[in-house]
Amino acid sequence: MSAPRLVPDRVLETEELGRHALVGGMDEVGRGSLAGPVTVGLAVVSHSTPDAFPQGLADSKQLTARRREALVEPCRQWLADWALASAGPAEIDALGIVGALRLAGWRALAEVAARGHAPGLVILDGTSDWLSPPEDGLLSGLEPAVVRVGTPGEGPGEAPTATSAVDPVLPVVRTQVKADARCAVVAAASVLAKVHRDALMSALEDPGYGWASNKGYASATHIDGLARLGASEHHRRSWHLPGLGQAGHY
Repeated sequence: MSAPRLVPDRVLETEELGRHALVGGMDEVGRGSLAGPVTVGLAVVSHSTPDAFPQGLADSKQLTARRREALVEPCRQWLADWALASAGPAEIDALGIVGALRLAGWRALAEVAARGHAPGLVILDGTSDWLSPPEDGLLSGLEPAVVRVGTPGEGPGEAPTATSAVDPVLPVVRTQVKADARCAVVAAASVLAKVHRDALMSALEDPGYGWASNKGYASATHIDGLARLGASEHHRRSWHLPGLGQAGHY
């Protein structure tokens, strides 16, 4: 018998709202993909956020695509603020996946901070704090074009266009196992991020990788496309991409 599906509640975020005026939930999508950006969703709640969150809200992985899409507008209306930001394939190659996640998270934080909604605390799904600055200064010393604020262009992998350096108001971070399934604000972030990135991948011109169905993740169609076509500008070229050995090219 399978375990019952976890249902999110507001216990954790309500507890943190006792210490912070604004609390964020953050989740990522695309971390394990072979192509396309890694995208971070940030959802922010306040003391005035209604207790009742959108009906049917859950971890995005537990929902059908249609149900996720139907939840986008209710989530936006429920939240005090929200933001979506990405780091493209070239940035993933330059920074590594954790550094790219951090960069996307900082971009999302900078966006809500510009509207006066910087959260004092962010709840992250899992056990790893990939949002806080690393001790070794992973983002320091990079070319300014790599660490600009703002979401990259609409196509995954396009360079950011904003002109100010990443310098968000960094929050306290609290990690929570299965927060995307247990915590309503993180579940909302996961839904917003998943729908946004899926749309980006589906809109890409596709010569035969199957973006619309696999969203850049490994699949038989994707691997076959890599074998026939080699890697595209949307692939993470620093990764070991399956199928390229058959193609004899990169």
